[in-house]
Formats: sequence, C-alpha cells, structure tokens
Amino acid sequence: MPGLFHLQVDCGRKGWPMTDPKVAQVVAAGAAIGLEVRPVTFPTETRTAMDAAEAVGCNVGQIVKSLVFQSGDEALLYLVSGANRLDEAKAMSLASVGSLLRADAAFAKRATGFSIGATPPFGHINTLRIFMDEDLLAFDEVWAAAGRPDSVFPVTPHALASATRARVGALAAAS
Repeated sequence: MPGLFHLQVDCGRKGWPMTDPKVAQVVAAGAAIGLEVRPVTFPTETRTAMDAAEAVGCNVGQIVKSLVFQSGDEALLYLVSGANRLDEAKAMSLASVGSLLRADAAFAKRATGFSIGATPPFGHINTLRIFMDEDLLAFDEVWAAAGRPDSVFPVTPHALASATRARVGALAAAS
C-alpha cells in the first residue's frame, strides 16, 4: 500500500510503545467493543476521503467519513461512504429527527472529543447515536479515522456496524 507505515500505538502487544494519546484512545475504545484497531498513519494529513483513499490505495467508497450533525442539542454521528454525499432528508428520517444541521468544529469537538477530519466511529467522550451508510456494506474492508487527521484503521463494515450499534440505512444523496 503506497505511503503507509504503521503508527506505533499501545495495542496491548509487547514492544508497541504508545506515541499518541488520541490514537491510543481509539485503540482502547475498539478493544472495549470487541474490535482490534490496527492504526496506520501517513506522512501528511488525509482530511478528505479522496486524500485518504489515495494514501491507502483503495476505492474512495471504502473510506468512512465520520460526519457530526446536530439536532437541537443532540449530536448525531453519520458514518458515510467516501464516495457519497449525505442526503440530509434521509439522515433526518433514519434518526427520526425533525431538523439537522452540520455541526461546527467546536460543537463536534465538544460532542466527540475529536477534531473534524480525525473523528473516529467510536471512542467519543459522549455517547452518540450512530448511523451508517448501507453502501459501506458492499466492501470487504473499509478505512475509518483513528483519532488524528493523518491516521486511519481498516475494519470490516459489518463488524463496524455491529460494534458501534449503528443503525444502517440509505444515506446517499442522488448523484
């Protein structure tokens, strides 16, 4: 895989020193929900799905975009295929809410503990309702943010949906 190298994170294995607390938080949170998180990092940030797909060497659809939205005071997390744009009407319907606003950076960080572009699908400082784009299930493996804008980890989409208790549904906007 071009451009990849393993980030040294404490995964509970002898000889793996912890180098970043945010990534270590994601690794620990994954273990707590039954997922082995094997983070990888890149020499530069991968803030867009296209950047991440190019760095990983995968289809852009295999990148999990973690999008934080706001409905009233509630933060909602949508895990969307990197190839898709979120359809807000479908997102509202799936979450059974009457309004939905894209969270600003401050709200997203208060809700999750992570910056936009680095938000993982779990390990947040608050409990969030999570919704997942059904298009991610078409892949054997997807890549999600690992707590930093230059770090991701591979996971099977079915395991991700199960471990996060995500409600899966159609979230893609029409092309």
